[in-house]
Amino acid sequence: MKLSTSIDSFALAQVFTISRGSRTSAEVLSVSLEHDGVVGRGECVPYARYNETLDSVRAQIEAVQSDIENGMTRQALQTALPSGAARNAVDCAMWDLQAKRDKQPVWQLAGLEQPGQITTAYTLSLEAPEKMLAAAKDHAARPLLKIKLGGQGDIERLKAVREGAPNCRLIVDANEGWTLDEYQKLAPVMLELGVVMVEQPLPAGDDDALLGADRPLPICADESCHDRSTLASLQGKYDFINIKLDKTGGLTEALALRQQALDSGFRVMVGCMVSSSLSMAPALLVAQNAEIIDLDGPLLLAEDREPPITVEGSLMSPASSALWG
Repeated sequence: MKLSTSIDSFALAQVFTISRGSRTSAEVLSVSLEHDGVVGRGECVPYARYNETLDSVRAQIEAVQSDIENGMTRQALQTALPSGAARNAVDCAMWDLQAKRDKQPVWQLAGLEQPGQITTAYTLSLEAPEKMLAAAKDHAARPLLKIKLGGQGDIERLKAVREGAPNCRLIVDANEGWTLDEYQKLAPVMLELGVVMVEQPLPAGDDDALLGADRPLPICADESCHDRSTLASLQGKYDFINIKLDKTGGLTEALALRQQALDSGFRVMVGCMVSSSLSMAPALLVAQNAEIIDLDGPLLLAEDREPPITVEGSLMSPASSALWG
């Protein structure tokens, strides 16, 4: 077994802005596992919010590289690396390698039903209201739009998007940018404008304020939800959880988190970082039958992997085995 890593950059179709900053490209760490001429691949996006960088994630992987090359199992990987981006890339590469060696798709190896097409949200970057109005008009035919908010002028932005896309379902991502008071003031306005859910309005470290609070608009845990170990702390605060493989540490934990979350009464959203089709491919398996799906990473890119996932409008097809799985 041979493990190799690379840092890859994909230009974005346009500047992407959230409450924490802007970017013009997606920077990812790619992992390849080769055994007897067969190669499995995985991809991750280090997240500065969790003190991850491309270098730190690569160092995490290199720390266990010899163990992986000497035959570490996917099950052993779950304890060898913590949840996070590094484990995600290796875990997904292990699944891909097994699928290619066994000549079985990952969905069969994982005991899942054959995946079908899913409908993804499309994210509108945080901008001035007039720019968000124009963007909403451009994407008004999509069934679900996700709006990045988290600052002064959010109501104006929401109204602009609704004007530009009068028939779309809307979800909002505040990226930890509000207080409880701001959420409670904005919730009636969002409901009136047809918003169906808001992601992570409060900072993860301050979300105890949600305990027992009235939640007229359903709230989804994003930065507060990582893997199964975080579920208990979300009870009474959140209605949804957002499952992202870069938080769970790969497909293995993501599938387990989905099942435990459903068993615990949470509604499920599946999301992504801004990344290529190689990241979306395993996430598509988790997204089957999820209530809200936000896997629009490839839609935001000016360039992608070959072959990319096929997307028609907002309808995304499962990946071909040439890409992953």
